[in-house]
Amino acid sequence: MEAKLIKNKNEYNSTLKRVDELFAEGVKKNTPKGNELELLLLLIEKYEDEHTPVDSPDPLEAIKFRMEQMDLKSKDLGTIIGNKSLVSKISNKKRSLSLSMIRALHDKLKISTDVLIREYK
Repeated sequence: MEAKLIKNKNEYNSTLKRVDELFAEGVKKNTPKGNELELLLLLIEKYEDEHTPVDSPDPLEAIKFRMEQMDLKSKDLGTIIGNKSLVSKISNKKRSLSLSMIRALHDKLKISTDVLIREYK
């Protein structure tokens, strides 16, 4: 397959098919087919970035998701951002996250500050 910019859905699907074939062959890095695979993956990534952008998650959903991953409870969140009352107000969207809360959440839960500063949905 000739490597070229992907311009439409048909080319995208053909490129995905070729990537599947290369994976099935078990190509190795730094070989002609390995280089082809690497290039095709970059082209797919570029196409997807342009045609299927992914929005950042809602800050509250990101916090809930990360807490589940870390097996944390609401009371644990209270110790991170201040107290139980704040957790309730923030969870019910009656109060926004303050800069100090964002910093604490970033430090303790490792959530990107770019996500935490977004408006609630």
